[in-house]
Amino acid sequence: MYAISLGDDAELRPLEPWHAGEFLAHLERGREFIGQYIPFGSNETDLLSARAKLQHYAALRAADTGSLHGLWLEGTLVGGVLFLNFDAAAGNCEVGCWLEPAGTGRGLVTRAMRVLIDWAVEQRGIHRVEWVAASGNQPSLNVARRLGMTRDGVRRQAHPYGGLRHDLEVWSVLAPEWRAARARAAHHDH
Repeated sequence: MYAISLGDDAELRPLEPWHAGEFLAHLERGREFIGQYIPFGSNETDLLSARAKLQHYAALRAADTGSLHGLWLEGTLVGGVLFLNFDAAAGNCEVGCWLEPAGTGRGLVTRAMRVLIDWAVEQRGIHRVEWVAASGNQPSLNVARRLGMTRDGVRRQAHPYGGLRHDLEVWSVLAPEWRAARARAAHHDH
């Protein structure tokens, strides 16, 4: 399959059912950190459940309604980016991410997300890319900012998690905004 270099010995690759052992080891290393704001990976506690999670996303990819992509740093799976909801017919998608501590502070999610959004907009005709994160999850909100997204609003106390009700911030970027920002960035590179 593909492996897209993100620089600094980091790669974006498909995360597939046959990665279940590596995925489980990654979740074990990062479970507490990942679980601060999202339940991603919290039910995957053995090889069978880890494989089932990856199989679920493989089925979403086959149905063209979602997909999972791993982030490898120096050959070790440290996180990933995903299309949670992908609706090419409507031109809308929602993206997300997760990382274990070893993958943080390097811009991996921002760089990987640029690849995903470019593909969604340019190859699949997606018009609106959405990012939803708990208001307290500053690293996630910072990625939305770095991607040039606009804060659409707050869904107050919409996310019951960890015994609390969290506000969810909704951010988005529209295809014309994305293309304009990418063109400006390319112009400054020359």
